[in-house]
Amino acid sequence: MVSMSKYVIASGLALAGLATLALAPSSHAQDAANGETVFKKCRACHQVGATAKNGVGPAQNGVVGRKAGTVEGFAYSDLNKAAGEAGLVWDEANIVEYLVDPNGFLKKFLIDKGQAAKAEGVTKMTYKLADEADRKDVVAYLKTQK
Repeated sequence: MVSMSKYVIASGLALAGLATLALAPSSHAQDAANGETVFKKCRACHQVGATAKNGVGPAQNGVVGRKAGTVEGFAYSDLNKAAGEAGLVWDEANIVEYLVDPNGFLKKFLIDKGQAAKAEGVTKMTYKLADEADRKDVVAYLKTQK
């Protein structure tokens, strides 16, 4: 009878461990090399590197840690400028979330900051990057572009 109790307890612990693993968020080590590959999709509008210039979108050198809407010489949308004025800084988490739905992200940011009246219009950024691992990799790559 004692050995059966040990079996039941051991089985319960094993199942609890499996449940914990199943519920744990997936972690992804950022891969800047893959991010560079993924970023090729972005190059239609954005440039990086020593000779980067503004194009359809602003140059992305130094974007991680930069206040939104502040690249000199680029004509940002009112929505993007308003988010920057409201304090949006492009940290890793914000970029990862922004790339899912740029318009939705900026509008939510402004609404959360109590500036719903400025959460109108659209950003010039129409591209969406659905894959979370790819978004994180792009951020890792952009961090290398000072």
